[in-house]
Amino acid sequence: MNKKDPNPIDTFVGSRVRMRRLMVGLSQEKLADGLGITFQQVQKYEKGTNRIGASRLQAIADILGVHPSFFFQREDDKASARDGVSDVHESNEISSFVASKEGIALNRAFLKIADPVLRKKIISLVAAMAQAPDTESASVASGARRTEPLHG
Repeated sequence: MNKKDPNPIDTFVGSRVRMRRLMVGLSQEKLADGLGITFQQVQKYEKGTNRIGASRLQAIADILGVHPSFFFQREDDKASARDGVSDVHESNEISSFVASKEGIALNRAFLKIADPVLRKKIISLVAAMAQAPDTESASVASGARRTEPLHG
């Protein structure tokens, strides 16, 4: 690791700060105001460029309404394994998606589904779709045309 490269843990914690900030709909400026710092400093925290000290992390957690441990939690069951760089990379990809506009919209919509059985079915459906070959490009390659609209 180059001395100027951010530590993967700092990057992960920063991505979790960004994800939570976006989930609660708070701008970098508002978070910075609450912390008494500049929004550029918040940007550096979120990128992992600057490390977040313990007291600052506690203040961020208070503003974002979570326990400080939230910023170290991984999304999958392998969280405690800490198997290496590939797990950190995968966690960063997940955090980046969840923090994106699409990820936030998907999570907000998913959270509105109250039925836990329906939630599990949706997860199973998406997992099956992720494993299936790309049916649209397969249809185009075989000359088949789609006759049903995607949105009714």
